[in-house]
Amino acid sequence: MDRATFACSTAFFRDHNSSSQGAFCLPGGHVDFIEKVESFTYSDFFRDYLIPNHPCIFSAKITEDWGSRRNWVTWEGKPNFDYLLQKFGEALVPVANCDVKEYNSNPKEQLPFKEYIKYWKEYITNGYCSSRGCLYLKDWHLSRAFPEQDVYTTPVYFSSDWLNEYWDAVAVDDYRFVYMGPKGSWTPFHADVFRSYSWSANICGRKKWLLYPAGQEEYLKDHHGNLPFDVTAPSLRDKSVYPRYNQSQPPVEIVQEAGEIVFIPSGWHHQVYNLEDTISINHNWVNGCNVAIMWGFLQDELAAVQREINEWKDPIDDWHLQCQLIMKSCTGIDYKEFYNFLKIIAENRISVLEKGLDDEASAKNTPKAAISTLGMLHAVFDLKRTVKVLTSLSANEDFKKLDLTSLSPPPEALLHHLKAAIDTALL
Repeated sequence: MDRATFACSTAFFRDHNSSSQGAFCLPGGHVDFIEKVESFTYSDFFRDYLIPNHPCIFSAKITEDWGSRRNWVTWEGKPNFDYLLQKFGEALVPVANCDVKEYNSNPKEQLPFKEYIKYWKEYITNGYCSSRGCLYLKDWHLSRAFPEQDVYTTPVYFSSDWLNEYWDAVAVDDYRFVYMGPKGSWTPFHADVFRSYSWSANICGRKKWLLYPAGQEEYLKDHHGNLPFDVTAPSLRDKSVYPRYNQSQPPVEIVQEAGEIVFIPSGWHHQVYNLEDTISINHNWVNGCNVAIMWGFLQDELAAVQREINEWKDPIDDWHLQCQLIMKSCTGIDYKEFYNFLKIIAENRISVLEKGLDDEASAKNTPKAAISTLGMLHAVFDLKRTVKVLTSLSANEDFKKLDLTSLSPPPEALLHHLKAAIDTALL
């Protein structure tokens, strides 16, 4: 990131808070298409899409060198089932049934990949119909299971990825996925985990996206406050069930072609359809531009849990801890892990600022490699954003009620270290 962009972005955050994101509206539902990716810089993306939280589409030029685009697709543009079976046939994969609603999602099961491909072939042969329903392979951690495979390279625009940096560091999880499904498979209405950004690249096939800017989902809730399962369902026009639907904007619609990448802004709810037999690669990610939105989401989630079990507050001695446990079971993170998340991100950047870039920076897929690519000023930007959120977390009453003695370093010490590192870097 150059100095001009860094100065511009810093000024933006000084004058705008995360709540302004919900007021954003695309004129006429327009979404920018980035055709000349070779001349489109990270600073361009940061300024025009990350900071204002705007969606965009990258042309297929950005993925043309990926191994998956060369090997996973036949000359007709269809999934190369033979190649995929050869490489991944024995893997177990998560498969959702798009024809069944379970709570506000689709039920999942684990299937051998070779069984899923057999089903998919038969589904096509039978005119896209099966007694088993429409099955969609979703949220497959293929890169984690097959790290040696030449599948794709994360574009530089998405390289400031705190979620995967953190979960790689603790070796627990990741948010890199492969999706595969027949024509007609779909994903119900939702916003991404932690209100993160997401990017989705079509290896083959076409998708249709229905996008609602952050805040618009409030108009789509029913009289109980629940979001719809299917945002196209006729029942949304029933005012007795969805009283504010008429106040909502029409969705922003995107048809994504093979090879293209869609960038979905933080907190935007969406629904996605496969218009053809489709394979895609998807990442969820958080960075300094939207970590405040993630923190706001966690506060909202905890407040919702507290409301739900408020009647048990007096009988339960460790009520506040129980609320944290319930929140973690629902979202995957609690306040103490969020602190550790911020700590690891901050310490990686402090290490670079204090020690400089060593040989590790030249290695691919490391935090230092990303910082090396984006520059030292980006590391300072990340630390400034971390300080702002960590200051809010440290002052939060629910956080202070927890046993914080296990946190190392203590929040006040980490904040002091961060501020000192920023001051030194800016001298």
